[in-house]
Amino acid sequence: MASMTFQRIVAAVALVALASFAQAADLTVSAAASLTNAFTDIGKAFESQNPGAKVLFNFAASGPLLQQIAKGAPVDVFASADEETMDQAQKQDLVEPGTRADFVRNALVVVVPSDSRLVAKSLADLDAANVSKIAIGQPASVPVGRYTKSVLEQAGLWAKVEPKMIGAQSVRQALDYVARGEVDAGFVYATDAAIMPDKVRVLFTVPTPTPILYPIAVMKSAGDKVLAKRFAQYIASPEARAVLARYGFARP
Repeated sequence: MASMTFQRIVAAVALVALASFAQAADLTVSAAASLTNAFTDIGKAFESQNPGAKVLFNFAASGPLLQQIAKGAPVDVFASADEETMDQAQKQDLVEPGTRADFVRNALVVVVPSDSRLVAKSLADLDAANVSKIAIGQPASVPVGRYTKSVLEQAGLWAKVEPKMIGAQSVRQALDYVARGEVDAGFVYATDAAIMPDKVRVLFTVPTPTPILYPIAVMKSAGDKVLAKRFAQYIASPEARAVLARYGFARP
């Protein structure tokens, strides 16, 4: 009887261990580069509230991230830095219906190296002879680049500024170009400028024709849709919003 009882205990422990193993899951989140710092902190908080879950992040420009998903990359949740990229994801039938939601808003700013003597108060000032290199995200694939091109076209300045453009593969690369003094100025998001206050200086904020909204959605290819939806919903929680606000993101 004692042996039988011991065997039952062992079996029970094994079942508990198996259940725990089954609950453990990796969640892959592809997110816009500008979300790197905030999402890294949010991911740790989410893991602490969901034992066994491991959040794996892939940060890059929204365009390339969408291309990866379209080609079959195993992504559970996608957070884009613009509506257009998420619209494309929906048109390609990659988004789980009913899961898309805007969660933050950002602003476009012009920055210069912290030790720069450049003085500019408007976009027109970037046409000056002492401004020869401007970091701009590639408009074809980087949302911040599309916003930049849009405002410059609206101001009738794109043709003048484009020859000075140093194309960046993401907003963080544009920020790095400015921080290292490799360009005279650059267009980045306000939240990106805020993480390097000792390396870059904001000259002015650039109003955009459309609000800079960030949508998040669960992908149809998600391995664990329940966990993926839980993460997407967690982004709207008071805890996650507090983190996003700390990094300068506003409510949508």
